[in-house]
Amino acid sequence: MTTEPVPASSAEPPETTLRAILLGVGIGCVMATANVYLGLFAGMTVSASIPAAVISMGILRGLFKDGTVLENNIVQTIASAGESLAAGIIFTMPALVIAGVWTDFDFWTTTLVSITGGLLGVLFMIPLRKPMIIEDEELTYPEGVACAKVLRAGEDAGGGMGLIFTGLGVAALVKLATDALSLMAGEVKAKLAFGKAYVMGGAFAAPAMLGVGFIVGLNISLLVFVGGAISWVFAGPVLTSIDYQGVLSGVTSATGHVDVDALAKAVKPHLRFLGVGAMVVGGLWSILMIRNGIVRGIEETIGGYRASMKGAARPARVDTDMEPRWILFLLAATTLIVAILYEKLTGHVGIASLATVLMVISSFFFVAVASYIVGLVGSSNSPVSGMTICAVLFTSAFVFLFGYSDQVAILATMGVAGVVCCATCTAGDVCQDLKTGSLVGATPKRQQWAEILGVVTASFVMWFVLNLLHKGRGIGTDAHIPLDHRSPDGPLEAPQAQLFANLMKGFFGDAPLPWGLIGIGAGVGVLIILIDQLVLRPRRSRFRLHVMPVAVGMYLPFGLSTTILFGGLLAWFAGRGARSEQARGRGLEKGVILASGLIAGEAMAGVLTAVPRALKWTIPQLLSNHELLVSIAVVVMVLLATWLVRVSRPKEA
Repeated sequence: MTTEPVPASSAEPPETTLRAILLGVGIGCVMATANVYLGLFAGMTVSASIPAAVISMGILRGLFKDGTVLENNIVQTIASAGESLAAGIIFTMPALVIAGVWTDFDFWTTTLVSITGGLLGVLFMIPLRKPMIIEDEELTYPEGVACAKVLRAGEDAGGGMGLIFTGLGVAALVKLATDALSLMAGEVKAKLAFGKAYVMGGAFAAPAMLGVGFIVGLNISLLVFVGGAISWVFAGPVLTSIDYQGVLSGVTSATGHVDVDALAKAVKPHLRFLGVGAMVVGGLWSILMIRNGIVRGIEETIGGYRASMKGAARPARVDTDMEPRWILFLLAATTLIVAILYEKLTGHVGIASLATVLMVISSFFFVAVASYIVGLVGSSNSPVSGMTICAVLFTSAFVFLFGYSDQVAILATMGVAGVVCCATCTAGDVCQDLKTGSLVGATPKRQQWAEILGVVTASFVMWFVLNLLHKGRGIGTDAHIPLDHRSPDGPLEAPQAQLFANLMKGFFGDAPLPWGLIGIGAGVGVLIILIDQLVLRPRRSRFRLHVMPVAVGMYLPFGLSTTILFGGLLAWFAGRGARSEQARGRGLEKGVILASGLIAGEAMAGVLTAVPRALKWTIPQLLSNHELLVSIAVVVMVLLATWLVRVSRPKEA
């Protein structure tokens, strides 16, 4: 299938129709909700472009019988813009609650950080469209190309939509069975004891984690598992054997029996700092590795702005961007709103002004960086966490130099980080969407306005989901939830938010940072880089050691890492035996569609189960036999895995 851009047409095909706008906004809000839950649960998010395109084609072509490729493209553009904001918000705003600065999420702060960050991601990226997406042959934007292929193969949309909704329903039922009705175990646990050294592991009965592992593939899922093994198989037993900071004291009974579940909770906060060190190294290394690309991206940004201001002849429809006057007006308005927001947030004009300047500089820089990176390795492999950590370190240094500390400094730093992270995530998504548009003959200007619409509408969803999950499930901690209303699976991990909260409390609070553990994590990160660069890269190995997935794995419960690896192995196994790469690709595309349904289904059910807990309703527990619950969980996950492989098996034409 060709991936050449569609030439300009003299006719004006239906594109930004009312039904496309409404459908895009609806799907975007649903996928944004799902990604908020998924990111808080596992520290990873997935793109909504292909699922949105499949649902759109199923409705517009299957129901209305006359949907066009360009209408479907607008739907996925709006929807993906909304879901991309989820990562920016969940990596940063929950840190303020975890750090104790907020007791609840503030509606206007959360919403405006999301809107302004998303707008800056769109606006700063627009002048990069032509030099990066159209003219630079080195930048392939893989997700954008894949989505264009799906849009062009729209005749099969009905089956794809059926897969998504079937997967959504099945995963929702599984989540309700585990988290609400206690009909199956949510986690299968295992432990080994060697004296005082305890190895604690297991696997989560989570369809969403199977889906995440399937989508990211074997390489990334294996790296996440390696990170989990570093923490829980090696570092955890060492900490328990030496009774690091008294981790055994509160979990050992008078008879010497150790409550392993309580021990895992006691050890987990210390293990997270290993991930902090590895993430900092990974973020700095990512910036260093693409330093030439960063310079080139910024040069192309400046050149793009200059070219857009020259007032050249009216371009063809497929090469028309948003007018420069609108870009400048929206940039000025967004910056003003951020300045006012920071002043209200901190209560200090001085630090608000400083934070606004740092935000603009960081957003401009990291939008250029993200736009270049996603063109090379795709949005799924873009080190957003690392770039946000760099923004946090950059902002913290200036805030400290200007003499600010305590909660004011934390609020200013996380306010900058929130906007920058949203801008970075959105810019990466905009690049992929505009690449898709260039391949199917879309109008860039209309896509850019569609991105803005998707950003604004989805932003109003973020607070409601975060607040509901905080009250009903707990984000980072469930200490504020009564014992009889807590989820049996515990609070959502929110790994990146935990990281930022720990950094902020260490930088500006009275909680000392365990520099020894951070240093060990950084050393692990450096070792991973050395092995990758000195051993794997010279051999041109298909398997590469990327630091950020390993660091995320070091942060997660080991059971999540195990299930993610299981999903990656399923993708690898499903692709074996294909007679052609084309057949393998078709099979895996169906698997990705089903996996997207599993992710969305579990995430939506996870949000819904938080409602009765937030309202303090009692949820009945139908089964109590632990062995039976575990057996049911194993059977269900095996059946899901079998289904995923059967759907993904290559079928030769």
